Amino acid sequence: MHKNWLLFKIYLIAGTFTFSGGLAMLPLIEREVVHKHHLMTKAELYEYSTLAQTLPGVIALTNAFLVGRKINGRVGMFAAGLGAILPAFILMSLATTAYQMIPQSGVTLSILSAVRAASAAFLFSAAYSLAKFNLTDWVTITVALVCFGLTAFSLVGAPTIIVGAGILGVALTAQKRRGKHA
Repeated sequence: MHKNWLLFKIYLIAGTFTFSGGLAMLPLIEREVVHKHHLMTKAELYEYSTLAQTLPGVIALTNAFLVGRKINGRVGMFAAGLGAILPAFILMSLATTAYQMIPQSGVTLSILSAVRAASAAFLFSAAYSLAKFNLTDWVTITVALVCFGLTAFSLVGAPTIIVGAGILGVALTAQKRRGKHA
């Protein structure tokens, strides 16, 4: 029961205090799950975070399901998942009601502008953490830069990029294995 409560609490806090979605939560989840409570390794967390980005759906919820299941099975998966979606559900319900009542000028616009800037900082922090962990050689750096360029300039959709990167990964791994056995 302790692990389930801990998973719920970690994702509840991450969902409440990090804006911008699942990737923005990553540094906080890493600090709690990996460094503070030692529930999984950094490599496992980043593997699940990367996988969560490639699957359809909400990244935060997918990440919570994967991490929760790894730590404490199906019950852990549901505890982490509930913790991940509850803040968004409550905050969005309150925000939609309040947004219609608050004048859309002055202080409100200033607050929203600052929150958007903070959200960008959370995303940069998550991107930096993922890059530091995953971009380990010239091949991974090149693949990441090409994928970024294709995405940033809307040249190819995300599913095509993911499938293409997966196929490239299989081909590169096969090539490495052939080189070792030769």
